[in-house]
Amino acid sequence: MESPNLFLLIIFTCFLFLQNAPFSAVALSLALPKTLLDKLKNDPLTISLASKDYGLMVQENPSGVFFPLTGHDVVGLIRFMYTSPVPLHIAARGQGHCVRGQALVENGLVVNMTSLGGFRQKTSRIVVSTTSPLGPYADVGAEQLWIDVLHATTQKGLSPVSWTDYLHITVGGTLSNAGISGQTFRFGPQINNVHELDVITGRGELLTCSPTNNPELFYSVLGGLGQFGIITRARIALAPTPTRVKWVRMLYTNFASFTSDQETLISRDKSNAPDYLEGLLMLQFNANDDSSFYPLPDQPKISSLVSQYGIVYVLEIVKYYDQTTSSSVDQEVENLVAGLKFEAGMKFIKDVSYEQFLDRVHTDEVALRALGLWEVPHPWINLFVPKSRIADFDSGVFRGIIQKRNLTSGVFLFYPMFKNKWDERTSAVVPDEDVFYAAGFLFSSGFKDWETVDGHNRDILKFCEEAGIEVKQYLPHFETQKDWINHFGRKWSVFRQRKAMFDPKKLLSPGQKIFN
Repeated sequence: MESPNLFLLIIFTCFLFLQNAPFSAVALSLALPKTLLDKLKNDPLTISLASKDYGLMVQENPSGVFFPLTGHDVVGLIRFMYTSPVPLHIAARGQGHCVRGQALVENGLVVNMTSLGGFRQKTSRIVVSTTSPLGPYADVGAEQLWIDVLHATTQKGLSPVSWTDYLHITVGGTLSNAGISGQTFRFGPQINNVHELDVITGRGELLTCSPTNNPELFYSVLGGLGQFGIITRARIALAPTPTRVKWVRMLYTNFASFTSDQETLISRDKSNAPDYLEGLLMLQFNANDDSSFYPLPDQPKISSLVSQYGIVYVLEIVKYYDQTTSSSVDQEVENLVAGLKFEAGMKFIKDVSYEQFLDRVHTDEVALRALGLWEVPHPWINLFVPKSRIADFDSGVFRGIIQKRNLTSGVFLFYPMFKNKWDERTSAVVPDEDVFYAAGFLFSSGFKDWETVDGHNRDILKFCEEAGIEVKQYLPHFETQKDWINHFGRKWSVFRQRKAMFDPKKLLSPGQKIFN
């Protein structure tokens, strides 16, 4: 940075401090080199779009939004801020699918990751390799959507093995958290299926890292909530892709049977286990929403079960197949469900393509957007619940809060996974039990009542605390560092050391409110 610009920047910053005013776009224009300034936007529309996320509960206005074309543009920005006497915080933003401001920054800079590669180079940011000693993999720009990764890899007869339920989010975003779905019990979260990363640290260093090359950075960034660096490329493990799935739902009225069958299924060897398993709660039967899965003659009985028991537990499993196994898949499904304790006659099967199944939430999104019900507040909370306390969780949360308060506006997930499928060296945090459950409370609300709905989340957490249920938040959100220290537990000291190592000026991801 030239000394006149530095002098002007210091003078202007002192003026803002004395006036108690935010660091503004004017100061940026005085300070930033032209190569960076050309990629910065601060018009009202751009600022507005970058000030909110999918949750629509938090608003923080950045000073500007940076649109990089390459990772080196991001390197230049971070290096500038790292050496600046008055650095701005930087938040990397993909699709903004977080719900509590994790990718926002007040009076700092948002890096719009979706601009990486430029419009004409998007396809070149996913490169599939089939000849590596590692096995097949895809080198993927962190700004890429998982749905585009699916399309690019299936063209080669391959696909990733671990997914999220929603594919229209970025690779970098999910790897900064963990990335979980119904395949996690077998393959672990998405962060366990990465061979290599390109990362720009908070010092402005662009480093390639893997389990053998810069391993400390590699494991810190995976599940690291954006605290240590900005991912620009990920090498994702691939496997031969199926073409179709048998998609099965079974209904339960007994919680113990529901969870016992889940644990039985995930414990089987691969040949007699599902390829995907999740559980969910049905608190009301909506024929319009559920008619595609449940035949019309069965709908009155399903509705009656919900009315009688208050909650019907739905066990959802999938078996993949292709042309070579199409003749045997029906028998495989029958063997899979034999002996399970679901309600008599309450087993339902759909046959859909692999992509239709994986992209199922997007189908719901299209319908909700048409009704104006997608872009509404989403006061979500996701928890990991130790297996030893799931009965207490059912009675106190599902029965004691969700059912008693008639909270039906949302999706409620509950399914198990294994601790040994999570790499302890990553920054992600899970309960200290061999088996734990993901519990997702995916509420939707109106703009005027989201705080009321969020109050139910606080009551869920309060119940768990008072009952001594040591849950861990997934996609965590805390307001104090003390709460973050409790969240990370024995990992906190390493997490803090890694922050000092890779982002000593605490520039990155202030929206998480861990160090800022």
